[in-house]
Amino acid sequence: MEKFREVLNLHLKHRNALGYCLVSLLTAGGERIFSTTVFQCPCSAAWNLPYGLVFLLVPALALFLLGYVLSARTWRLLTGCCARGCGAGLRGALVCAQISATAAVAPLTWVAVALLGGAFYECAASGSGVLARYLCVGRDPRCAAQLPLVPCQQAQAPDVKQLQKELHRELTAQSQVLGWILIAIVIIVPLIFTSINRCRSPVSYMQLKFWEIYLQQEQQIFKSQATEHATQLAKENVKCFFERSHPQECNTPSIEDWQKISSLYAFNPKEQYYSTLHKYVNKTQENQSSISSEEGATVPVLGFVDSSDMSSTTDL
Repeated sequence: MEKFREVLNLHLKHRNALGYCLVSLLTAGGERIFSTTVFQCPCSAAWNLPYGLVFLLVPALALFLLGYVLSARTWRLLTGCCARGCGAGLRGALVCAQISATAAVAPLTWVAVALLGGAFYECAASGSGVLARYLCVGRDPRCAAQLPLVPCQQAQAPDVKQLQKELHRELTAQSQVLGWILIAIVIIVPLIFTSINRCRSPVSYMQLKFWEIYLQQEQQIFKSQATEHATQLAKENVKCFFERSHPQECNTPSIEDWQKISSLYAFNPKEQYYSTLHKYVNKTQENQSSISSEEGATVPVLGFVDSSDMSSTTDL
């Protein structure tokens, strides 16, 4: 039991990092299976380029959109947006950029693994007329005609077979170099931005840790109380339906109250609130009716406040 608790604590402590690693591993495994079982380069001058690009980029686009769909912050931003007005300007752009950065993990993994494998790039590049002129400089005159056939490696003549092997090695090398460059960019750029965001953080390291603990507890208690309240309300309504009686009064937050706690979190250095719920409760106690997300600024290092599981409707 103690071992299980340690594993659970480790998971909770490094949940985001473990989640990104799991997504990357699943994406890499899916790409390998996909490239070996489904992908078959047509070895045609007309079809190689579009076929290879479709397999390289379309799954990446699908994974990127899936990242948006699975992001709690996306739906927190969009739900009711048309009715109440969506956030615009620099703050809205910053929120969208943070969601996009998180959603880009899986598609970038797909493209990087595909480039390291080389099959998709080799097929696409072998159908490119521009690349053919570059690859065939100083080579056999038949190079341009043989280039689209390189992925299939079906030549019988020894000299043509040797030419195809040379082109295959060069295309594979180009693909793998691009793959490693992409991996380096994916590691370096987020590291730089994370370092800058941490450096500009308005709160200390220990307060951030406390903040994360508070949000975990708030989510658990909110979900428990919401379930209990919904169950009580449902029982009362069903009971009144069958007994033909009037329901007892059950206090439920208004639409306006739900909208106020569903808005995106904005940090205000003059007020120490750890979530929109925390802010709403205190503002209500102070009889301040205006509880707007515009009363502060969006701080990148505090993006985890809106990414909580509590904001996902599937969890309620």
